[in-house]
Amino acid sequence: MSGGAAGRAKPEPRERYRHFVTITTRLMDNDLYNHVNNATYYSFIDTAVTSYLAGAVERDLARDAIAYLVVENGCSYFSPIAFPDTVHCGVRVSAIGTSSMRFEVGLFRNEDALACAHGFFVQVCCDRATQRPMPMPPRVRAALEALGATG
Repeated sequence: MSGGAAGRAKPEPRERYRHFVTITTRLMDNDLYNHVNNATYYSFIDTAVTSYLAGAVERDLARDAIAYLVVENGCSYFSPIAFPDTVHCGVRVSAIGTSSMRFEVGLFRNEDALACAHGFFVQVCCDRATQRPMPMPPRVRAALEALGATG
């Protein structure tokens, strides 16, 4: 993610992301300011990350022996999204550890070239039964490496 003069993030272009998930906004996503509420952005980010993981590792994440628990997240907002916009969520992975991964997600409104928001999720692979961290399986690591940050 880019920083501004005072460390403020700047919107990035679509080319910085390798995988996209498309989400259609709903009327109920708008708040009293007539744009999507900030909490909904986290839902978009979570949906994009979970959709990628479920497809890439070909597992039923609700029943898998591995739980992917979010331990840190954040979002920077640049311009509003509102119903009836379509959100294109660009997904990449910027860090992979022994059991952790950092997903970065750019949210693009309609056909905009620059992200209107940029969020991140740090997740940890945990044993579902114990909820304790576990080493990342090779298949999961390979799926994450396919999304390495570009540029």
